[in-house]
Amino acid sequence: MQNHLNQKQQAVVPVAAFAASGDITQLNTALNEALNVGMTVNEVKEVLIQLYAYAGFPRSLNALGALMAVLKQRQQQGFNDAPGTDATPVPAHENSLETGARNQTQLVGQPVSDPLFDFAPTIDQFLKSHLFGDIFARDTLDWQARELATISALAALTGVDSQLKSHFSMSLNTGLTAGQLWDFIDVLKQKVGSAVAANASVVLADVVAAPGSQLEVGQNGMTESFDGNGVFPKGPKNEAYAQYFQGTSYLNMLCTEGVKIGNVVFEPGCRNNWHIHHKGGQILLVTGGHGWYQQWDQPPRPLQAGDVVTIPAGAKHWHGAAGNSWFAHIAIEVPAESASTEWLEPVSDQDYRTLS
Repeated sequence: MQNHLNQKQQAVVPVAAFAASGDITQLNTALNEALNVGMTVNEVKEVLIQLYAYAGFPRSLNALGALMAVLKQRQQQGFNDAPGTDATPVPAHENSLETGARNQTQLVGQPVSDPLFDFAPTIDQFLKSHLFGDIFARDTLDWQARELATISALAALTGVDSQLKSHFSMSLNTGLTAGQLWDFIDVLKQKVGSAVAANASVVLADVVAAPGSQLEVGQNGMTESFDGNGVFPKGPKNEAYAQYFQGTSYLNMLCTEGVKIGNVVFEPGCRNNWHIHHKGGQILLVTGGHGWYQQWDQPPRPLQAGDVVTIPAGAKHWHGAAGNSWFAHIAIEVPAESASTEWLEPVSDQDYRTLS
């Protein structure tokens, strides 16, 4: 099972995200990178044209203008970027509304109905005939690339998490795998920013947890049924430190001599208070589920199995489970003379809800 996006698919992500957010400086870099990895001019152009349906004509037009300037500069530098093929003309007998309804049904997995469309049937007609008909019928890009462009743009915008969630599901119906969508989150983090990736990760994790979702196969192509018991048993309830946790946690001390090592398991929604490790610091090795780590004055970082967090001495921070997932990590205390932990205020429900 494919768990990674190829170079051209990865290149779509920052192009669409920065075009949607209107960050032309960052977009210029992303456009050059996309052309350098082999995207044709028409493929890049098609991404920017499609985005007007999600981010509006002004952002799309500005992005196309940026592409023109980049291509002119590259031509002066001696680059010969391949123009690519034009979209195949739509057969004259095709009806955009019928084509769009068919395409939308295929992408969603079933015919789409909603009280909103009964309230405003015109928007339903525009959505089907123009977006899923006129645009998605164009074969300059395949549907996987179009959905990658869409989720990238939606991730970069605010207040559209419900649409992002829907398009994560549609992405699966194009043949993208769960692993590739988690890879998408990594590309967002590296190329666009931690805050954007963190929010998109929460939305994707919500799709993962949906009953019957194809995304119940995890990022490694295996069924995710993590219940807190992984390589190490979760141990008894963490009563000794319960006052410093919101929710239920479990602690299994694996080593108490020399280097203290504990297997800590969090039920969904559980997290510890803000705290500081004085002198020694701590290392976290994530072994299962989905969770969060945040250092004071820094954006929250989504965590999943295989992640490593190095917490410096003196850093105020917290960590815990996502709202819909068990979470487990190995906590390794870095030895130091007179090392101690200072427990501080709880993570506010308001701040936590923005993540989970």
